[in-house]
Amino acid sequence: MFMWAFEYANPNFRRVSRKTTRSDCLQLYEAEKNTLKRILNNVSKVSITTDMWKSSHQVVEYMVVTGHFVDASWNLQKRVLNFVKVPPPRRGTDIANAIFKCLRGWGIENKIFSVTVDNASYNDSCVRSLKENMSLSSKLVLDGQLFHVRCCAHILNLLVQDGLNTIKDVIHNVRESVKFINSSDARLKSFHEVVELKGLKERKLILDCPTRWNSTFLMLCTASKFKHAFSDYNEKEPHYKYAPSFEDWDKIEKVCKLLEVFNDATHVISGSDYPTSNLYLAEIQRVKKVIDNTAECFDMFMREMTKPMKAKFDKYWGECNLLMSIACVLDPRMKLNGIKITFPLLYKTPSDVEKNVEKVKRALEDLYLDYVNLYSQDASSTSGHSEVNVESSTLVDGGQQMDKGMQELLSMVYQSQSIPLTKSELETYLEENLFIPSSTSSFCALAWWKNNSPKFKVLSKMASDILAVPISSVASESTFSAGGRVIDEYRASLNEESIEALICGGDWLRNKYGLKKKQKGDSGQQEIMLKP
Repeated sequence: MFMWAFEYANPNFRRVSRKTTRSDCLQLYEAEKNTLKRILNNVSKVSITTDMWKSSHQVVEYMVVTGHFVDASWNLQKRVLNFVKVPPPRRGTDIANAIFKCLRGWGIENKIFSVTVDNASYNDSCVRSLKENMSLSSKLVLDGQLFHVRCCAHILNLLVQDGLNTIKDVIHNVRESVKFINSSDARLKSFHEVVELKGLKERKLILDCPTRWNSTFLMLCTASKFKHAFSDYNEKEPHYKYAPSFEDWDKIEKVCKLLEVFNDATHVISGSDYPTSNLYLAEIQRVKKVIDNTAECFDMFMREMTKPMKAKFDKYWGECNLLMSIACVLDPRMKLNGIKITFPLLYKTPSDVEKNVEKVKRALEDLYLDYVNLYSQDASSTSGHSEVNVESSTLVDGGQQMDKGMQELLSMVYQSQSIPLTKSELETYLEENLFIPSSTSSFCALAWWKNNSPKFKVLSKMASDILAVPISSVASESTFSAGGRVIDEYRASLNEESIEALICGGDWLRNKYGLKKKQKGDSGQQEIMLKP
C-alpha cells in the first residue's frame, strides 16, 4: 500500500529492490575507497589508532583502524580505514596480523609512523609483533622509538579511577540519590519545591555512566550545588536513605577541584580535528603539578587519595616520553624552553632532568637526520657543505702518479680550507626567536609549519608527521558508537562487508561534504531537568 501511494503520487517512481540498494551502496563505497587510496598514495607518513569492540547483538569482535595524516594542503585528516571482524583467539599476534593485512590492503604498510592503543594487556605484544613485521620491509623512523603510543586519555582514566575508589561509598550515595529523585514525577516535583525554597538557581541534575569517570565528575560537580537541598529533602521524604553527610559533601568538593584539571586535560588531548601531540607535555605537567601539590597539602584525606594516583603517574610517565617532548620542541612558541621548564617538574633530580634533556636533543637530531635521508634531494640545498674539488688521482712531474702520503696530506689541507658547514634547518629553527602569536587560543602549530615550509623544507615534513600523531585512541573508540547504531537488534544479520561499507563509507562521505556527527550527551550521562 505504501509503495502504491508513491507510484500514484509520482508516475516516475520505480521500486528498488534490497539487492539493488546494497549493490549501489557497495559501488559508492568502492568509489570512495579508491579516492582515499589516491590521497594516501601522496602522503609520506600515516599514524593509526586501533581498538577492539564487541557488539551486544553479535557474538564476534570487531577491530577498527583509523588513519591520521596531513594531506597535501597541510590539513590534518582522520579517516576510518577498516572495521573488520577478528576471529578468535584474538591474541596480540593475531590482532597485529589483522592490522598488517588492513594496512597492506591500503598500500601504506611502509608508511606507518606510529600506532596509538590503550593499555589492554594484548596491545603490548600486538604492537611489538606489528613493529617487527614492518621493520622487515622498511626502516622505522628513529628505529621505532616513536612507534608505540599509549593512549593518554586511558592513562588519565586509570589515575582518576584510583582516586575515585577512595570515595566510592560517597559516589554510590550521590548516584542513588539522583536515581531516587528521578524515579517518579512526584519525587522530582517534591525535590524541586525544596530547591525553590532554598533559592537555588540550578535546575539540572546529572546521572552518570558509571564506566565513564568524566560523567561521574560532572554528576558530583552538579550534585554538590544542591547539597543543602538534599539535606532538607532527606527530612521531608521518609523513604530517602542516601543523603550524603556534610562531611561527604566537603570531600566531594575537594575531589571535584582536583579532577577539574584531569577533565580539562582529557578534553584537550582527546581532540581529533587539531594537532594534540604538541599539547601533550603541557597538560601532563599540569596534572603532575596538581598531584604533587595535593600530596603535600595538610588535608589527610586528599593526601591519601593522591598516593595511588602519584604511583600510577610515575609508572606511566616516570620515564621520558620522546614523542611528547619532541612535539613540544616543534611547537615554535616553546622549542627547547618547553622541556627545560617542564622537566624539573616531572623528574626528581637535576641529574635526571639534564639526562632527559640531552636524550631529547639526541633523539631530535637523529630523527632529523632520518628525514634528511628520506628527503635528501630536497635537503641538498640547505644541508651538507661545499668543498674544494679534489680529483682522486693527480698527475705530476711528467705524468707520474702522486704518492699516497702526499694525497692524504693534501686532502687534509683542502678540508681545512673548505667552506664551513652550512647550519642545518634544525639548528636554524632552534636558534631563531620564539614565535609569539597574537592569540594563544587560535594558534595552530601545523599552520605555522605550513607557512614556514619554504624555509624549512625537510624539518616541516618531520613536524607535520609528529603533529599528526594522535595521543589518544578516542578517535577509534568513537567509531564504536556508530557501530552500535549499525549493528542493532534489527540488523544483527548484516555481513562483514556491508557493515564495513556502512561505517567506513559513512565516515568518508561526512568528511567529503564537511558534515559533523551530532554530538550526544557528554560521556553517556543522563540529564534530569527539575520542573514544577
